[in-house]
Amino acid sequence: MKIDVLTLFPEMFEVMNTSIIGRAIEDNLISVNYTNIRDFSEDKHRRVDDYSYGGGPGMVMKPEPIYRAIMNVKKENSRIIYLSPKGKVYDQNLANELSKEEHLVLLCGHYEGIDQRIIENCITEEISIGDYVLTGGELASMVIIDSVARLIPGVLAGEDSFTEESHYNGLLEYPQYTRPQNFNDLEVPEVLLSGNHKKIDEWRKYHSLKDTYLKRPDLLKNIELTKQEKLMLEDIIKELGTIK
Repeated sequence: MKIDVLTLFPEMFEVMNTSIIGRAIEDNLISVNYTNIRDFSEDKHRRVDDYSYGGGPGMVMKPEPIYRAIMNVKKENSRIIYLSPKGKVYDQNLANELSKEEHLVLLCGHYEGIDQRIIENCITEEISIGDYVLTGGELASMVIIDSVARLIPGVLAGEDSFTEESHYNGLLEYPQYTRPQNFNDLEVPEVLLSGNHKKIDEWRKYHSLKDTYLKRPDLLKNIELTKQEKLMLEDIIKELGTIK
């Protein structure tokens, strides 16, 4: 996969050269390139913004530099994404979808946003990483890069590294434990030490459902539970009702 990021601040992305994503880039599993939109300004001061028609506070990014930057990286198979608080809210399903693309172009806005003519004529879609506003699209782009790249085969140590995680199958991940077995008189659940993989799988499924019910019950509306999972959920609801 190739990812092109169009930004006014390419230096912000130095952090992407570290850890798992940095190794993936080094191993040529993904390619990430950063383009400074200012390089496509024909203004002698490399200006990329101007006042908004109709008045109002703040500045708007001009269409010409953005258009030239997009055309410089665009290919026939490009999916061009503008990171915007007005976009579709990002989730794991969308991350899975984007991971199958050959070429992503991530456009980072700033100020009051970008000229609407770019959105209507050059952008495949707008994506928001949450219902809040950032000072620019750079951090949102990093979220997209990280969450998509880790789904590329070979980036993580094994497929189970992400298929068992929160949101991948619609549920939150089960609790995790490691050594020592006893920490401050708190023990690891006995079933996890039993070696009985069937019992361990049942425990993990139960607690995955329980955490989802307690922390993100809205997620349960969007997935189809198996018969076993429905029975587990009924037991969880009874258990929590008893506790209350």
